[in-house]
Amino acid sequence: MSSLRGKTLFISGASRGIGLAIALRAARDGANIAIAAKTAEPHPKLKGTIFTAADEVRAAGGKALPVICDIRDEAQVIAAVDKTVAEFGGINICVNNASAISLTDSQATDMKRFDLMMGINTRGTFMVSKYCIPHLTKAENPHILMLSPPLDMKAKWFEHSTAYTMAKFGMSMCVLGLSAELKSAGVAVNALWPRTTIATAAVGNLLGGDAMMRASRTPEIVGDAAYVILTKPSREFTGQFCIDDKLLYASGVRDFDRYRVDASVPLASDFFVPDDDAPPPGVTVMPLR
Repeated sequence: MSSLRGKTLFISGASRGIGLAIALRAARDGANIAIAAKTAEPHPKLKGTIFTAADEVRAAGGKALPVICDIRDEAQVIAAVDKTVAEFGGINICVNNASAISLTDSQATDMKRFDLMMGINTRGTFMVSKYCIPHLTKAENPHILMLSPPLDMKAKWFEHSTAYTMAKFGMSMCVLGLSAELKSAGVAVNALWPRTTIATAAVGNLLGGDAMMRASRTPEIVGDAAYVILTKPSREFTGQFCIDDKLLYASGVRDFDRYRVDASVPLASDFFVPDDDAPPPGVTVMPLR
């Protein structure tokens, strides 16, 4: 596949950030995008709603279906998938991007937040995939993509934020299991994770403010990397845990500076990138402290 023209993508959490970047990259080909997210009204700290995202998708050349969907709610997920199929005739690609984060240890993680992370990250990813699969098995070059990390089972990823790591690795375990389950059906299931922090609302509001934003790359690098995966033959590329710049380098990209928020600030490594996963030539990333 060299284009996503006419393909239908169901993207959770697509109203802003990485989900929106993936949507906009596909829209440039003329794809159909179901923007499945909770934000219908403007939020004081978070830019974008499903409706503003839909406007951006249309401006980029795609077709958009904004649909309110809390992926913790089974009835809402079923309804969102059904609306997408009714609007566009099927689903070619499912992108599980919606996520919740709290980098807290066991004593600082209240159970409501634990349930939120497990409900959105692990259970939500499983459920969205589950209800998209019957449509994907009928589609041309079908893909499921999780925005989740490699399964690098080191204690350092767990010791300061056990609950969050369990929830994110739950998404990655869906990749491991579903890629094997669906291989004979020709449905690709892969994971994508950024090498560096990405300039999103989560980074700006929860992790490090302006300083961390400046040490980040823009969401477009993940959008471009997702595009590389989603245009690969689904029967030939599945069960992979990809790092954004490594994948892009292998596909011919050499200019990574264009993705930097501030080229004068050293790039900050994201969580979960394995110690032995080296960045592309010429790219320097500050290791996690």
